[in-house]
Amino acid sequence: MAEIDLAPTFGGELMDSYKPVNGWLQHNISWLGDVEDFYRERSAIEKEYAQKLNTLAKKFFEKKSKKQSQLSVGDSPTVAPGSLESASMTTWTVQLTTLEGRAQEHDRFSTQLISSLAQPLQNLQNRYEDLRKHHAEYASKLEKERDGNYADLKKVKGKYDSVCQEVENKRKKIESSFDYGKTKAQGAYAQQMSDMKNMKNTYLIAINVTNKQKERYYHEYVPDLLDSLQAVNETRTATLNRLWSTAASLENETLTRSTQLVQHLSGEIPRNNPVLDSMMFARHNASQWQDPPDFTFEPSPVWLDDDTMANDPQSKTFLMNILSKSKGSLNELRRECDFKRREVEGAKRVRQAIREGKDKRDEVDVVRTMFYHQETLHEAERRMVTAEVEVSTITSSVGDVSIGMKKHPFKNETFRLPTNCDLCGDRIWGLSAKGLQCTDCGFTCHTKCELKVPADCPGELNKEQKKTTKASRQAAAQAATPPPVSNGADASGARSGMPSLQRSDTMGSMNTLSSGYATSAHRSVSGTTLTDATSAHPGPTPRISSSSTRPRVVAPPPTAYRPANGDSHPEKQQGKMLYPYTATTEDETTLPANESFTLLEPDDGSGWIKIKPASPSYPTGLVPATYVDLSPPPPPSKSPDPEASPFTSAADPYPEEDAAPTNASSTSLTTSETRSLKQQQQQKKKTPGPAVAPRRGAKKSAATAPPLPPPPPTSTTTTTASAGPQQQQQFVEALYTYEGSGEGETRMEEGERLVLVLGDQGDGWVEVEGRGGRGVVPGSWVREV
Repeated sequence: MAEIDLAPTFGGELMDSYKPVNGWLQHNISWLGDVEDFYRERSAIEKEYAQKLNTLAKKFFEKKSKKQSQLSVGDSPTVAPGSLESASMTTWTVQLTTLEGRAQEHDRFSTQLISSLAQPLQNLQNRYEDLRKHHAEYASKLEKERDGNYADLKKVKGKYDSVCQEVENKRKKIESSFDYGKTKAQGAYAQQMSDMKNMKNTYLIAINVTNKQKERYYHEYVPDLLDSLQAVNETRTATLNRLWSTAASLENETLTRSTQLVQHLSGEIPRNNPVLDSMMFARHNASQWQDPPDFTFEPSPVWLDDDTMANDPQSKTFLMNILSKSKGSLNELRRECDFKRREVEGAKRVRQAIREGKDKRDEVDVVRTMFYHQETLHEAERRMVTAEVEVSTITSSVGDVSIGMKKHPFKNETFRLPTNCDLCGDRIWGLSAKGLQCTDCGFTCHTKCELKVPADCPGELNKEQKKTTKASRQAAAQAATPPPVSNGADASGARSGMPSLQRSDTMGSMNTLSSGYATSAHRSVSGTTLTDATSAHPGPTPRISSSSTRPRVVAPPPTAYRPANGDSHPEKQQGKMLYPYTATTEDETTLPANESFTLLEPDDGSGWIKIKPASPSYPTGLVPATYVDLSPPPPPSKSPDPEASPFTSAADPYPEEDAAPTNASSTSLTTSETRSLKQQQQQKKKTPGPAVAPRRGAKKSAATAPPLPPPPPTSTTTTTASAGPQQQQQFVEALYTYEGSGEGETRMEEGERLVLVLGDQGDGWVEVEGRGGRGVVPGSWVREV
């Protein structure tokens, strides 16, 4: 028997050579069918004695000569084998030579060939072919996992590029937005910037994870698979040797006159060491091989960046949560891997004992069990490697940021009531409003915000403490709007050249403009004083602008809007829909264009009104005030109202010069103020302007009111002036007289020519400069000249 100094291992010498090894093993397993056919045909030929046996020997000599190269060194060896053949081929040659010397055979030996050799060979081939296919499936799975890792990395890279592009879009949007839109765009930009950094960190982590998985694929998984294929082939050879020994024994018992030939054959078979075939195949198929290059960070084509992990506070919070999760799962994964590894090693020891003849169990069953344990070990190791790489990547870049953290014990929660995220301040939307809630302090957030929540849980709080903490968190979330930083530019100079115009919430000052009442109703009058008697009148409560340096009071509603004869329920105002509207919440109603309705609740400054449609098929609900056309209010009653204000009508809301207040609850005016009001009244007798959409920033007063949708397109065309310094000035003409009452607004007279500073930005307002100064006015109250 040949002595082997160093047994080769396919995993250590052939590396990524699964396909040639698998093909070589497939040839050798299919070759068992040839051996089986040999014994079956020999059994039939045994009855025809010598001539048939000689024919059979020649036939298989020819087959051997055709296949000896494939069986010895495979289909495409890197080294030409010449006239060499494998040890198995040499032994097979002795077998055929012995056959030539046995010209006569007994019928009993023919029967024994079928029962003792042919049938076992068929079973052996089927079992080993099934085992080889199992290896092939496992190899395909490994390759798919590797390609899946590559694809996942590519997807993460694509997401990173997409997020970077979105950051650039948000940044550009800031440049094109003003006032409230600019503040909102800055918040969106800051949020998108945070998401980009998190996506970048995710991309860097994915690169390291993919590289680690790739390394294990080429240095552990594939070599182990090749070693297993080598062991299968060597076991197949050993099993075939045992069958050949059985055949030799049968021949020795049956053929007394061919004892020497059979003994010679018996002496040659043990020399066919299973390692010899593997050694020859390895020597003739070894080739130069190098590891595939590692993946590296690729900056986005639209965002100049490097491979340094972001370490700002928000990014550290994100990394801290990832680090906490990974560190928390490492110990359990390591214990699981150790347990599975012991199971695999135990199965390998049993398989080695079977190959050495020390164990009588079926090797195929043992290998199948071993593969099951290897698959479970593989899954656990992949998770463990991912967690280890995440921990090492984060700690090497920003340190162990999880030290001292007090993580929120979140649980999945379905919010039935409107709930805001304590981190970003946005509403937790959805059919069932699914989110997360801390079981100790009551912190609520979106599922997507979980990794962005700082680990600063104060511990278990009572109900009152949770309410107080909730309020402070919501206030902090609404106030957290850091200034954006442009790509490669300093934040301090990012928008230095942009206009300084800012629009504030004019919900109070624009109450009457969007409520659907006549434009002269509820106008704010500077210098007047509103008494408590106005609270007894129906209609929307006037609001005072917070920007005024002295109290600005709205006069009581005119008589036209007062109930007649003391009736507490005045006649309802009618109107119709200018545009179709589709409801988005339960409080709203869906109506087509030109649908008539009755006004139930006027605009309270939020830009919404409550109506009752004329058609019973539509329910009562809220619609935007800018979507409707309200008819003039019903005329006042002829009977004088003792509680009426000094104003006489909606069209003439100011008294004549000789008129005096008749009630102590009416507005008290000084002589100079009365004279001023008279002048304003004479000016306001001009055609009143149309209703104006609420300025951006207004919110509903009711908790259940839905957000105001964007106003539909109107027929009025407003000229938009460019902010560029070299563009020619544009002018507009005031169609109506407007008294600015809110912060940032200005007054204008009907027919006045004004300079257009900034056109309509989508909220229905334009910025002008005229005799009253610089400010904003309704866009539909001016026209281009």
